Amino acid sequence: MLVDWNLLSDDLQLILSREALRRAVETVAGQAEILAEEMEGGLLNDLGGPEALRLLAALARATGNDPLDMPVAGHA
Repeated sequence: MLVDWNLLSDDLQLILSREALRRAVETVAGQAEILAEEMEGGLLNDLGGPEALRLLAALARATGNDPLDMPVAGHA
């Protein structure tokens, strides 16, 4: 059942938004790690990418894994 976003309470919109952000961060970080492993395994050319991708994954997780630490911007 689809629900109109605007019919949801502000609190529920915030909870859903934070969970979506948490999942997006984990998806990006996970994909960066997979790509780094493929470079290390020789499936893709390694031009220094694995270390950079792991740094991206760590930064994404460090700065986006706890959405409660993020300041609220705008309004829902």
